[in-house]
Amino acid sequence: MFLGDDERKGERGNRPLVWYMRQAGRVLPNYMKLREKYSFEELMHNPKLAADVTLLPVYDLGVDAAIVFSDILSVPTALGMDLEWTDHGPRFRKPLCEEKDPRTILRPDLSKLSHVYEALDIVKERSQVPTIGFCGAPLTTLCYMLQGMSGRQEFPDARKFFYERPQETRYCIDLLTEFSIEHALRQIDHGIDAFQLFDTHAGVIPQTLYEELFLPAVKRFATAVRKRNIPFIYFPKGIGAGLSLMTPDVCDYVSVDWQTPLSTARRLVHPEVGLQGNIDPYLLLTTQERIVGAMKSTYVPFFKEHRGRWILNLGHGVLANTPFDNLRFLTEWIKDEDNWK
Repeated sequence: MFLGDDERKGERGNRPLVWYMRQAGRVLPNYMKLREKYSFEELMHNPKLAADVTLLPVYDLGVDAAIVFSDILSVPTALGMDLEWTDHGPRFRKPLCEEKDPRTILRPDLSKLSHVYEALDIVKERSQVPTIGFCGAPLTTLCYMLQGMSGRQEFPDARKFFYERPQETRYCIDLLTEFSIEHALRQIDHGIDAFQLFDTHAGVIPQTLYEELFLPAVKRFATAVRKRNIPFIYFPKGIGAGLSLMTPDVCDYVSVDWQTPLSTARRLVHPEVGLQGNIDPYLLLTTQERIVGAMKSTYVPFFKEHRGRWILNLGHGVLANTPFDNLRFLTEWIKDEDNWK
């Protein structure tokens, strides 16, 4: 298990566990070799290739867990939306907000996600490494579906939709939640050891609207996943003071972005909920001396005070221009238990 009984109970370890968001790709030399032959879409939809990429960070970096190589926009495509991968990122050919009635086009089909489950089977056949499953949270996923393009991350059309079309908003939330939960449970059936729900845009709407519309969906996720004895990690990027809403009925661990210090997050988050994060991805663009300095000044003291209830990660995904040697150096430094004494 990635998070065994000791970690769940808050018992002490000699160093924090470590993995990185967006670790499977981008900066790994062996991943870039694969990208010379295959598109991102081909890598994702070919189970063998997806399994290869899933395991690359374990072999090339030495992280403590793998996360299945997929994309949060896989769920909208399995709901019937038409997605194309362009040189400027993914885009839906027709945003959901332009539909008169979303119910006429949203047709759930879990078989369209079979490549994810097949990739997990291959990963478990090849390695005993703990594996993390994931999908996008209803708020973040629905923002992309409504807006149509991933580039406009303030999501003006989506936010307008929430206010102007409340009944259709609730329908979409319920459909996304139930379908995504089924996707999560299917990943559990195929051997994942923990599950993370990515809410990359949790901060784009007022906290009151988030509490009313979307937090109940997250709680439904948590209940369904934990009934299967799988730890549930929630990443509400940009939520700020909304971290005070992170109680045991929401998640086992909350992933903290780089904008909120871990010490502040620890005061805001319920004491029974563990933390994950929150290294600024830009720190990895600097020198290794500065990386070590940040670890010693911020993260080692935090570990000594809160060990056992903290997973070391970034405050968001690995940046595309991150030096591979820096990422490997940090991983090796973290895994040296002497650095945490």
